Amino acid sequence: MPAGRPRYAGEVTDPTRASSSAPAPAVAAEPDGAAWADDLRLALELADAADAISTERYRSADLHVSLKPDRTHVTDADRAVERAIRSGIEQHRPGDSFYGEEYGDDGASHRQWIVDPIDGTANFLRGVPVWATLISLVVDGVPVLGVVSAPALGRRWWATTGGGAFSSEHDGPLRVSGVRDLADASISYNGLDYWMSAGRLDQLLDLTRQVWRTRAYGDFWSYMLVAEGAVDMAGEFDLQPYDMAAVIPVVQEAGGRFTSADGDDGPWHGSALATNGLLHDAVLGVVAAPSSTPGDGTRS
Repeated sequence: MPAGRPRYAGEVTDPTRASSSAPAPAVAAEPDGAAWADDLRLALELADAADAISTERYRSADLHVSLKPDRTHVTDADRAVERAIRSGIEQHRPGDSFYGEEYGDDGASHRQWIVDPIDGTANFLRGVPVWATLISLVVDGVPVLGVVSAPALGRRWWATTGGGAFSSEHDGPLRVSGVRDLADASISYNGLDYWMSAGRLDQLLDLTRQVWRTRAYGDFWSYMLVAEGAVDMAGEFDLQPYDMAAVIPVVQEAGGRFTSADGDDGPWHGSALATNGLLHDAVLGVVAAPSSTPGDGTRS
């Protein structure tokens, strides 16, 4: 596996594919996101608690930083935030399972909370304000709720299936852009090294030649910009479920589409491609691995 984020429980599998005879998850049992209203209130409260911890430690002179076995950084703030969120879930949703970046996976269940306590730890420890706590609820393998809270930016995004996507800076629901042609598109690719390690650098360079504008905004922010309509596509490799689960409902409820770089749904495939939906097939046509080379771009 290329240097990047850790994997705690072996290969990540897609729970939605565990049984071909399993019924489809009831992710829209009630209209307008009402099925997840209580869970959203809890997630927002947990985000408040997380923000209080992380902002106190941000740019702190005594911030403790260590290296994980994969040589990525972890801070005392990452661990404290995850412990606080886990404690809240255990108290208020004792029947749900939990999967966090720092302390691992309880095992998939009907309802599982997936959390990245600080997405963008490298930014956090260097004093760059682009970092966020990601909180998601996954039901039968499908993300139905996402909260993305970036206190150093003074911003927060949230969404539930059927309930729309919102942010602290917008009066109404978020909407993706209406850009239909790659030649008019603005994209964020989140770092050349990820694409190179996945064997897709040539595809990325091909894509950059076809679009209007390229940037690498990084981490969660690229996907939130897609949801807001400020960016038309974001893509990245070397990801874990906790990097993606919370952003998926926000992108989708804003009218966008989220898959892996090869077109697979869900946060279980090690890569992300988020677009305004109108451009998705065209982008997949450029970046997806050829069917003659199975396994290209996946990680072991």
